[in-house]
Amino acid sequence: MAQQMKKLAKETAMYGVSSILGKFLNWMMVPLYTYVLKSSADYGIVTNLYAWTALLLVMLTYGMETGFLRFANKNKEEAGKVYSTTLIAVGTTSTIFALICIFFSHPIANAMGYANHSEFIAMLGTVVAFDAFGCIPYVYLRFKNRPVRFVALNLFAIFVNIFFNIFFLVVCPWLVVKAPNLINWFYNPNYGVGYVFISNIFSTALVTVALLFDVFVVKFEFDRILLKKMLKYSLPLVVLGVAGIMNQTLDKILFPFLMPGKQGASELGIYGATSKIALVMTMFTQAFRYAYEPFIFAQKKDKNSLDTYADAMKYYILIALFIFLGMVLYMDIFKYIIQRSYWVGLKVVPVVMFSFIFQGIFFNLSLWYKLTDKTMYGAWFSILGTIIMVLLNIILVPTYSYMGCAWAAFACFFVIMLVSYFFGQKYMPIKYYLKTIGLYTVVSITLYIISTFINTPYAILNIALKSILMVIYLVLLVKRDFSLRTMPVINRFFK
Repeated sequence: MAQQMKKLAKETAMYGVSSILGKFLNWMMVPLYTYVLKSSADYGIVTNLYAWTALLLVMLTYGMETGFLRFANKNKEEAGKVYSTTLIAVGTTSTIFALICIFFSHPIANAMGYANHSEFIAMLGTVVAFDAFGCIPYVYLRFKNRPVRFVALNLFAIFVNIFFNIFFLVVCPWLVVKAPNLINWFYNPNYGVGYVFISNIFSTALVTVALLFDVFVVKFEFDRILLKKMLKYSLPLVVLGVAGIMNQTLDKILFPFLMPGKQGASELGIYGATSKIALVMTMFTQAFRYAYEPFIFAQKKDKNSLDTYADAMKYYILIALFIFLGMVLYMDIFKYIIQRSYWVGLKVVPVVMFSFIFQGIFFNLSLWYKLTDKTMYGAWFSILGTIIMVLLNIILVPTYSYMGCAWAAFACFFVIMLVSYFFGQKYMPIKYYLKTIGLYTVVSITLYIISTFINTPYAILNIALKSILMVIYLVLLVKRDFSLRTMPVINRFFK
C-alpha cells in the first residue's frame, strides 16, 4: 500500500507541475490585469466571460473524459477504437458550437450585455471549442501514463499564453509611445480588455496544432454502438460536471444580474481578483485529480483498494489544510499579488479556500459512484449544490455583495460533501480516518483564529509570530502522519 501511495504521489507531482504552473498563470495574470487594465470593472468583464467559458467547456466534453478512461481500462485491446470514437464525437460537437458562436455572436452578445463587443463571443466560443477537443488527447496521455508529454504540452500552452498577454498588454502600449509606426497597423490602444481574449485565441490555436501529434496515433474508426454505451455512462456525468462547474462559476455568472451596472462590474472584478489568491488550493486539487482518477480505476480489483482510498483521502486533507494555513497566515505577503485598491476584498480568501477544500473532498468521495456505475448520484448531488448556490446568491448578493458569493459557495460544497459521504457509506463503505481528519481540521481553524489577533504595527513581527503557528501544525504533521524517516532525500538525515 505504501508503494501505491508513493506512485500516486509521484504522478500527482508530475501532473501537478503543469497544473500548478497553469494555475500560476492565473496568478501571474491577476497582478498584470489589476495593474494594467483601466479599472476593476474591466477585470469584472474577464471574470464574467471566463466563468461562462469554464461552464461551456464542461458541457462540450459531456463527461467523455471519464467515459474514455472507463471504457479504455475496461478493454485495453479496444482502447484505440474508444479513443477515435471519442475524438470524432467531441470534435463534431465542438465544431458545431464554434460555428453557432461565430454566426450568432451579435444576438448572444446583446443578451449578455456586451452589445458593443460581439467579437468577444466569437473568440471565446472558438477557444472553448478548441479546448473541448483538446481535452481528449490530454486524457489519452493520462491513460497511456505519459506525464512527461502531458506536462510538456501544458507548459507550452502556458508560456504561449503568457507571451501574448505580455505582448499585447505591456509591450504594445510601450511601443505606442516609443515606436508607434511599428504596431499602428494592427494595435488599437483603446481596445484594452479585448486583447486578453485575443491572446487566448492565439495561444489556444497553437496548442491545438501541437496536440494533433497525439490525435493521429490510432486508426480512425467510429463505433456507434460503443458511443451509445459511452454516452449512457457519461451523460449523467454531464449533469454532474455542469452542476459542479456551475457551483464554482455560477456566482460570477449571476453577479451582473444581481448587482447590475458599473458598480456591480467593479465589485465582481474585486471578487474575481481576490478569490484568485486562493487558487493555490485548486492547483493542488487539480494535480491530485489528474493522477487520482486513473488511479482509482486501476486499483479497483486490488483487495486492499478501500484502505488505499482511505489513505488517499487522509493525506489529501492534511496537505490541503497545510496549504490553507500557508496562505492565510502569510496573507500580508500574498496580498501584493493584486493592486492595493483590490485589498478590500481579501476577507473572502479564507472562506473561498475552505470551499475549495470541500470541493476536493467531494471529488475524492466521487469514487464510489464512479466505480459502482451509479454516476447519476453524483449528478443529483451537484444539482442539489446548484440549487443551494442559486438561492443563496439571490438572497445574499444584493445585501452582502461578493461576501454573499463566498458564503454561498462554502455552504454549497459543505452540504454536497456531507450528502455524498453518507450515501457512499451505504453503497461502498470506506473506513476513513475521521478522527485524524477532525483533529487536523480543528487545529487548523484554531491556529487561523489565533492569527487574526496578531496585528502589531510591525509587519516582520506579525509574520514571525504567525510562522510559529505554522510550525505548530508542521510539528503535529510530522509527529503523527508524515514521519521524516519515510520521506525521500530527507530520510537520509534521520536514522
